[in-house]
Amino acid sequence: MAEFTLPKNSKVQKGRCHNEPGPQKRSRTFEIYRWDPDDEANPRLDQYAVDLGSCGPMVLDALLKIKNEIDSTLTFRRSCREGICGSCAMNVNGVNTLACTQSIDSLKGPIRIYPLPHMGVVKDLVPDLSHFFAQYASLEPWLKAGDAKTDTERHQTPQEREQLDGLYECILCACCSTSCPSYWWNSEQYLGPANLLQAYRWIADSRDEAADERLDQLDDNFALYRCHTIMNCTKTCPKGLNPGQAIGAIKSALAKRKK
Repeated sequence: MAEFTLPKNSKVQKGRCHNEPGPQKRSRTFEIYRWDPDDEANPRLDQYAVDLGSCGPMVLDALLKIKNEIDSTLTFRRSCREGICGSCAMNVNGVNTLACTQSIDSLKGPIRIYPLPHMGVVKDLVPDLSHFFAQYASLEPWLKAGDAKTDTERHQTPQEREQLDGLYECILCACCSTSCPSYWWNSEQYLGPANLLQAYRWIADSRDEAADERLDQLDDNFALYRCHTIMNCTKTCPKGLNPGQAIGAIKSALAKRKK
């Protein structure tokens, strides 16, 4: 259930200023959320000045520069640096995005970086995605089909393959789910935009033979119908996908089945 009061020691306080802006013309200030589970201090916003003249163009480049040259204790996830793995999802200036594809120059003023909202925090910018991926696993996200009749591939027509466009590209970064107010308040039961898009990816696959079984699992007041088409999910998706449309397609398939 939703909690309307902040837990003890959860209010973000002003943190340390680790360095002063130098004489460089392209110095930018980064304010970064810091929290260490090993002490009892409140989370804080630490301030760092980064010379963009010796830094790459993306927010992740600045974070790596801070960790390598200014403060090695800063903790965050990253892997591919190409917008494919989803590891570096975080909230930058109020928008959920991927640090590796977010240009610094497109951001105005001091750049504030927080972990993905309304999730538990492991440390600093690392959110706890255990529940998110447990929900994903509950969808059984693999092809369910009987034994192939031949030793060849399971064929699709170009039109059938086209039905998967805008679905298979999801990288499970959780930007959309953590931008959804319905998921904030009902994440124990509501699957959220990312997982529902992944569910529809298999329902829409002509090679999968368990569409009815998958729809039965989703036909639930909370698992699916907590979506109120707020559409934050589609607005924030760093891959340009439309989870809201996929959720609508699931609702439509259920409605047609009940006629």
